[in-house]
Amino acid sequence: MICALGAAVCFGTASVLQAMAARAAEPGTGSGVDPALLLRAARQWRYIVGLGLDGAGFVLQIIALRHIPIYAVGAALAASLAVTAVVASRLLKVRLSRTEWGAVAVVCAGLLMLGLAAGEEGTEEGSLALKLGLLGVAVLVLVVGAAAGRLPDGPRALVLGLASGTGFGVVEVAVRLIDSVSLRELLNPALYALLLGGGAAFLLLTSALQRGSVTAATAGMVLGETIGPAVVGVAWLGDRTREGLTWLAVAGFAVALAGALALARFGEPPEASPSRA
Repeated sequence: MICALGAAVCFGTASVLQAMAARAAEPGTGSGVDPALLLRAARQWRYIVGLGLDGAGFVLQIIALRHIPIYAVGAALAASLAVTAVVASRLLKVRLSRTEWGAVAVVCAGLLMLGLAAGEEGTEEGSLALKLGLLGVAVLVLVVGAAAGRLPDGPRALVLGLASGTGFGVVEVAVRLIDSVSLRELLNPALYALLLGGGAAFLLLTSALQRGSVTAATAGMVLGETIGPAVVGVAWLGDRTREGLTWLAVAGFAVALAGALALARFGEPPEASPSRA
């Protein structure tokens, strides 16, 4: 759980830096999938630092996913929005209202409930059908992202957010379906689902941060990366809670998710000027 919270700190801080860099980058094609946007954003030092934090967060996320249920990790990652809010209040001088500070406290309370109720990760290995299905979802994320470029800015942001969150959710599940680092894993569809889903999610999130309502995109991302993976973990991978504490885990998950959604606007910092990059 400590690793999951560490990942949330890394991802939450990276979000502020990357959002500023994406907004300062030159506009692209407007498509949901715009690979050149990553190259333009990478000219900003903030984006490079954000990438480093994302890398550290990913390592911590993998460690967490190998030891605690997916639903607990997903809720902790959603709590990165609370980190984003606090970092934005410091670095970007964004004032948090009492209600928003309350939402931060709600997220922390939900995570505490989850920490008390979460059991060990499930021992199910996952069937070949689940692994192939996961790869299919990763492909679908890429297709939906490409189609989102034709939508108006409002729906576009929400669709990109849901798609990117689903891609990150694919990564969460795929980590559990990969046994080890070996040549044998080259035949594992979950490995390719992880690479495709993670790459597509990162690209779509960068596009969402540049145009449209990033608040809507961030809320969609939180929903996409938490609910689906939690269901898969419980239904197919054997994730459970401590005996008699299922109600506390469900309540903690819902409370943490609600608090994170209340802070979704902090996915969208003020406009950054290119001259300050």
